[in-house]
Amino acid sequence: MIEAYLIVAVVIAVMMLVGRAVARGTGVPAAIPLVLLGVAASFVPTMSKAVVPPDFILNLYLPLLVYRAAFLTAPRETREDAVPISVMAFGLTCATALAVMAAIRLAVPQVGWPVALALGAAVAPTDPVSATSIMRRLGTPRRLVTILEGESLVNDAVALTLFGLALTALSEPVTLTGGVLLMVRVVAGGVLYGLALGWAVGRLRRRITDGGTQIVLSLITPFAAYLPADHFGFSGVLATITTGFYLGTRAHGLLQPASRLTGNAFWEVLVLLLESSLFVLLGLEIRQVINGVSRYSVATLVSTALIVLLVVVLLRLVWTMLAFPLARWLPGRHLSFDRVGKRARLVMGWAGMRGAITLAVALSIPLSAPHRPLLIFMAAVVVLATLLGQATTLAPLLRRLGLGESRKTVVEEARARQATTEAALARLEELASKEEVDERTAEVFRQLYELRLDRARAVLDDEDGDGQGARGESGSRWLRKQLAHAQRDELDDLYAKGKISAATQRHLIHELDLEERRRASDSH
Repeated sequence: MIEAYLIVAVVIAVMMLVGRAVARGTGVPAAIPLVLLGVAASFVPTMSKAVVPPDFILNLYLPLLVYRAAFLTAPRETREDAVPISVMAFGLTCATALAVMAAIRLAVPQVGWPVALALGAAVAPTDPVSATSIMRRLGTPRRLVTILEGESLVNDAVALTLFGLALTALSEPVTLTGGVLLMVRVVAGGVLYGLALGWAVGRLRRRITDGGTQIVLSLITPFAAYLPADHFGFSGVLATITTGFYLGTRAHGLLQPASRLTGNAFWEVLVLLLESSLFVLLGLEIRQVINGVSRYSVATLVSTALIVLLVVVLLRLVWTMLAFPLARWLPGRHLSFDRVGKRARLVMGWAGMRGAITLAVALSIPLSAPHRPLLIFMAAVVVLATLLGQATTLAPLLRRLGLGESRKTVVEEARARQATTEAALARLEELASKEEVDERTAEVFRQLYELRLDRARAVLDDEDGDGQGARGESGSRWLRKQLAHAQRDELDDLYAKGKISAATQRHLIHELDLEERRRASDSH
């Protein structure tokens, strides 16, 4: 039995690597080849039995995914755009869940409202990763990215709270009054517990200086937030989001620089594995899902899928185009609405791709739930259709609307780097003049910060259109790339001649790679 599980894990890992390689080579969203590979693997006898229990998805994937998203939320920007984020996250999420519930009930009348609401809650939250990665690459205004990321975090909480209400209604009758009281208890309890846990973990992390221990603690925290809150009838998701947000806003004071670098690298890999494996698991379950929906006619499945997809896509477009102008008539001042232009609202409406959270919620529907295969089938259609249709057309839309050519973020970051480096140099000169630092040490640090200052100035020079080098790159960027290649070649030559060890070669190449990554982040 253990060998079978290990084989399944290895095969899934290989499929994740192959799927992402195919995605990079073809330019299609990684979800498509990952799901197709999962479907192909489901025909292998050992793999066909690899059905992950819904509780495993709910208790493993969701805490980790929502915690990381909450931890990375920008507090100031989110607060500044709280009004548009709230309109999208609360209003649109509830409207989408209820509209999908009504649509599925209309198309398949035998589906009860708790099951229909579970589907609505599953497809309501957006996954902005694909959209925001495209926007950052094209230099889209940062505010648009902030609104989408803030919306995604809050709508996860809203949708998963509705999902919990739907699961409760599947097991026991829920009246309107009882549902409202239940929501208040679930929300208030989750938030309060999350704040208390965040405060406790924050105090603990300040006392820990070891990077490995910090990573282990960060890995335990989402489960410490989610599982107890869920056990006592509160919202585990809200508790996890609250804890992640609380700690994320204080990360600079809690962690040492080395711990931040290591922790960020660890979590990037972990989230990549979680999201990729979800699509593979969906592919593995597709055969069973298709067998489960075989009792419905093809016409019913196609028409229902189209209706749900149209509701999800069109409602978001209509909401973003109309809700902001109409909100100006509400009492009070809503200046943040006035700053969201029509072109930006159109992009927000089209950037409503669904992804890992929707899949995790759909796959976590209990096996005993009626019409479970139908719900997973509809959720899969929405995820794959929005990723394939919207993610692949977002970049052309941004360029067509003139929102994909801004270099404001790049210049802003370069100017900040220039200012902070100049401040460090000024402080260094002050210490050297007072003879608090010997001249030799001061010169070493002076050269280091002068190099950093040169990098920042190079980005600003590129923005001003100074000299072009090979292949249309700026002269300074091209020169740095050539010098890095020369250093790598020299290290290879020294190793081949036996003058340095493999460990020394790897260490120095790693330093060059880090430097190149920093230059890439400066230029993008």
